[in-house]
Amino acid sequence: MPASPPTSVEERLFSLTLALMASENGLTKADILSTVQGYSRDYRAGGDNSALERKFERDKDAVRELGIPLETIDSPDRPGDNTALRYLIPKRLYDLPSDIEFSPQEIGLLALAAAVWREGSLSDDSRRALLKLSSRGIEASEPLVGYAPRIRVREAAFAPLQAAQTAKVVVSFPYLKPGEAAPRRRTVLPLALVQHDGRWHLYAQDIDAGATRTFLLSRIVATVVQRPDVEAPEIDTTGAVERSQTELAEVSQRNRAVIETRPETDAAMRLGRRAAESDGTRVVLHFTDLDILADELAGYGPEVLVHEPPALRAAVHRRLLQVAAQHRSEGAARG
Repeated sequence: MPASPPTSVEERLFSLTLALMASENGLTKADILSTVQGYSRDYRAGGDNSALERKFERDKDAVRELGIPLETIDSPDRPGDNTALRYLIPKRLYDLPSDIEFSPQEIGLLALAAAVWREGSLSDDSRRALLKLSSRGIEASEPLVGYAPRIRVREAAFAPLQAAQTAKVVVSFPYLKPGEAAPRRRTVLPLALVQHDGRWHLYAQDIDAGATRTFLLSRIVATVVQRPDVEAPEIDTTGAVERSQTELAEVSQRNRAVIETRPETDAAMRLGRRAAESDGTRVVLHFTDLDILADELAGYGPEVLVHEPPALRAAVHRRLLQVAAQHRSEGAARG
């Protein structure tokens, strides 16, 4: 029987999130590695699971970066014992306030959105995981786990880059950087695909530059093409994911934005959640990409005022001027 294909990162994160939401009292690391899809296939009872544990540590950070409140709680009978820590996503944090009501039109839209999800889709791996959890006395809500999303949130470049990374072949693609009038073709050897700040990045050896570079997948503007005519350099990929994540974290730490938000607005709520510092209106954020942050801040309109750095302030100002000019142009055309 052919081996089942490896679980994608998104599927693994989704399975981990559902398992932690479905558990009433939380799961230990051993529970997760031995039962959750994406880990359980490679888990060895009583064996060396250090690679799986590192994967889980990265996944924990990825889940939290997505804004999901993953909590860690001490075992009541073994306080202070890290091996007995339990991980939990409190489902109550996702419950709607009791005073919220929906109009018939809103209910119709919610029903339409729900059609994107498919009921009764519990996989064989997930069923086995639930049985294992039940056998340990861990309560889980099967209906919660029995939903699977059909929405694909990865960029189109993800799958061909993942295939090239696995096959260790060189690829090329057109890459459009902010401020450039046209994309430039980049030829690279993919080393790792990593998620940072909720966005996918490619860590790769740039063939022309002869050095590693990090590319944002959303800036790959056309098809990724394999290049068997270009010899792949011999590169040790051990620790490539960790190196990439470390570099991105260092860039983020160096970049600091000071933003003023209007109280009780969407901007205040969303930016405040990920602020490094906040006093309610003044928010300090760390960021990896100035243009992506400028796009986001411009979308809040008058709800935000950028103080620092000057380059970010100017970038947001340019975007707001472009929006105003476009509205004037559309108004003149209608008149």
